[in-house]
Amino acid sequence: MSRRGCFILLASFICFLNSCNSSDGDRKKISIGFSQSINNDIWRKSMDHAMEVEASLHPEINLTIYNANRKAKKQIKDIDNMIEQGVDVIIISPFESDSIVPVIEKANIKGIPVIIVDRKVNTSNYTAYLGADNIEVGRIAGKHIVSLSNGHANVIQIYGDLTSSPGLERSLGFKQIVKQYPGIKVFDVDSDDFGHPKTNFVKVLDSIPNIDYVYSFNDLIAYNGWKIAKDKGLDKKIKFIGVDGLNGPFGGIQLVKDRVLEATVLYPTGGSEAIKLALKIVNKEIVPKNNILNTILIDSLNADIMSNQFDKIAIQQSDIEQQQSVIKNQEKKYSSQSNLLKLLFSLFILALGLAFFSIYSRITISRKKIELEERNKKIKSQRNEIKKYSEELKQSNEARLNFFMGLSHEFKTPLTLILSSVESLGAELKTKGSSVNKEINLMYNNSRRLLRLINQLLDYRKVEDKKFILRASSTNLLDFSKSIIIDFEREAKKLNIDFSLVSNNPELEVYIDRNLMDKVYFNLLSNAFKFTPENGKIAIKIREDKTNNVVKISFKDSGIGIPENELKQVFNAFYQGSNNYRNSSGVGLHLSKSFIDLHKGTIEIISKNGTEFIITLPLGKEHLDEKNILKNLVLEIINQTDYLDEEVIQSSEPKTNEDKYSVLYIEDNKDLSDFVSDKLSVEYNVYTSNGVNAIEQSLEIIPDVIICDLNLPDKNGFEICQILKKDLRTSHIPVLILTASDDPDSYLKSLESGADLFLTKPFNLKFLSQSIKGLLFNREKLRFYYTNNILNIEDGGFGVSEQDFLRNLNDLIAKNLDNSTYTVEDLARSLTISRVQLYRKVKAMLGISVSDHINNMRLDKSKELLKKADLNILEIAYAVGFSSPNYFSTSFKNKFGVSPKEYKSKK
Repeated sequence: MSRRGCFILLASFICFLNSCNSSDGDRKKISIGFSQSINNDIWRKSMDHAMEVEASLHPEINLTIYNANRKAKKQIKDIDNMIEQGVDVIIISPFESDSIVPVIEKANIKGIPVIIVDRKVNTSNYTAYLGADNIEVGRIAGKHIVSLSNGHANVIQIYGDLTSSPGLERSLGFKQIVKQYPGIKVFDVDSDDFGHPKTNFVKVLDSIPNIDYVYSFNDLIAYNGWKIAKDKGLDKKIKFIGVDGLNGPFGGIQLVKDRVLEATVLYPTGGSEAIKLALKIVNKEIVPKNNILNTILIDSLNADIMSNQFDKIAIQQSDIEQQQSVIKNQEKKYSSQSNLLKLLFSLFILALGLAFFSIYSRITISRKKIELEERNKKIKSQRNEIKKYSEELKQSNEARLNFFMGLSHEFKTPLTLILSSVESLGAELKTKGSSVNKEINLMYNNSRRLLRLINQLLDYRKVEDKKFILRASSTNLLDFSKSIIIDFEREAKKLNIDFSLVSNNPELEVYIDRNLMDKVYFNLLSNAFKFTPENGKIAIKIREDKTNNVVKISFKDSGIGIPENELKQVFNAFYQGSNNYRNSSGVGLHLSKSFIDLHKGTIEIISKNGTEFIITLPLGKEHLDEKNILKNLVLEIINQTDYLDEEVIQSSEPKTNEDKYSVLYIEDNKDLSDFVSDKLSVEYNVYTSNGVNAIEQSLEIIPDVIICDLNLPDKNGFEICQILKKDLRTSHIPVLILTASDDPDSYLKSLESGADLFLTKPFNLKFLSQSIKGLLFNREKLRFYYTNNILNIEDGGFGVSEQDFLRNLNDLIAKNLDNSTYTVEDLARSLTISRVQLYRKVKAMLGISVSDHINNMRLDKSKELLKKADLNILEIAYAVGFSSPNYFSTSFKNKFGVSPKEYKSKK
């Protein structure tokens, strides 16, 4: 090849390289400026980082972040600077909503798109807004508190900057929910700019001791509030709820996992989404004016899952950053190689080698880019999975809420019927004698219906925990079915429904658990009657299929049916049909399928001109485990005994009021309170309280025993017990707590509150009466012991406070033993209680009056002095506080049976 040819080739090669370089450099850059309002906030830093990561995925983006550091003037100056530079898109997180309006409108006039993130501004002259719905954030927090507290709680709201839209809207959304519940009281407290509650937070904690929840503007404020509560020993009692839900140390999710926060509401930073939105605007795509980010409640149930997902995303983002660093290094290598090629291009072979190397480098970079794109796809897929999971979690929470709301409405109807029947019964007895069978039957049937609803709750729990054990026995299926449909024949007659039962083999015997199958029949028939109109038809058909050795039981009605697209969901827990406008628990069909599965059978549904459920059960017993078959049929108990039994306490001769012990019964149900009081009044002086004034009444009466219900309108039974046990005036009184909860947690709380006995409802009144006698008997034994060991108070008898009280009492009497003018009033004043309360407490604990106790201590001391001291009887009488030697001698002889002189002579 000639020199000229080589020169031409080299020139062509150089031009080719230059053209390659220029083509790479000619890619259009996109300039994005971001004005951040605050620089020392971890949420803001997370937003900045998310923008940087997303921008790094797009090489054409040149992102510049300005920080106003809480200064509105600096933010305005930064935005003016971006306008002068002519950036492609301006993203603003406003510090103030009014002051930056002119500069936003200036950018709009210049034709520069403006994206507002997080906080809102008082103008509509921007391109798009991006952020979470702060009103919904407040509502989520409010709903969570309502759900946890059942609508009764004292809540502190620590709000943020009320001049910003998040501060206003979060408070607005929260109050929209809680104001629907009069039982929830909200106390507003503000915070400073650095995430600390102001001093009025401490004042509220000090002035209102029973604060249940604290809802804070963000997780940092909630955490600082928790630290204040912890210093006061209230961190276990008060539940804190924050907002942000950041991952990592001291983030909301970690604080939930550490049990510092009860929950946090996820408030996405939107950093990544803001960059994506800017790209769409630059690419002339149509974008919505308002872009709302999803949010969700994060509590102990999903904190670990959310944390793991965010950790995975963080790891993926870290990998992306590392790969991008590798790419940059490769690009630098390529650039240096290219420069070297330009310097040494006189050597054609070397230039060619460098060209091959350059091609190889480009291929490597291309592969790396492909790998990054694949990883980016995976990250996006994982993000979508998180969003999907969040939606599913939200739907699950909604389903559970609907379940309990439906169940509450289910309770209201039978309760109303029962009350109406009782009123009708009273009127009937007055005017028509005893023709009240109809009302009594109505009361009984609806009481049984309530019991079935409660049993459904218990059954659902057992099914979830897999605690059901099949107990099958050979049963005539037709006779069994007849025994159940009797309960529905009255309803069928009332609605003029054609209700029938047929079988192709009346003698057919099937192995079933009668208790579980009764519940299946009842659920299916209840649904049939609920959705079948008047003059409709309900048919039960029992058909033996000898070919397949099974029996098919069909329940068909002419009701409204079930939409075809929902048939697969019918047996899911909490399912309610879209065409179902009646309240229900949504667990009946789920339980029915579970019970059929225990029988190794199947249940299917057909919805055409009504609804038909078909149960298929295997015949014989080969399909069942031997341990699940009852060889000797156990007697079934159908009717359960109510605890309001007239014969539960045997009548006895009433005692006089002076001989009776006093009992304070704290119960807000007046009927139950009157009934139990009437039964106990034979043996005790019974006082009652509805719970509102329970503590005041206890202090006034100083009863011998207190019986307290757990669920009360003001304070619950645990709180009342704890207050009484900590009060010197009532700490000696035995407390018996009654509750419908028999879980270990309730039992543990009763012990922690100082309760002496814990009984679950329904309770037997005879057992309650015996429990009261046992508590009183134990108190009498302690009285006898301490009366005979006045100066020797040992641990293990009364509680710690009672022992301290007796030691205090004895110490004060001992210090004033030689003071004959020291009175009971002086002693009560030293103990900071009234004379009457001192008398009642000493009488309750020792069985004697305060004066007798003082005299006993003086006589015991005189006995000791007569033995050891070289004093005469007159000196000893004065030394132990007797002003009259004759009265001393008389008292000594009455107590010990000998005179002081005779006792001293025996020394």
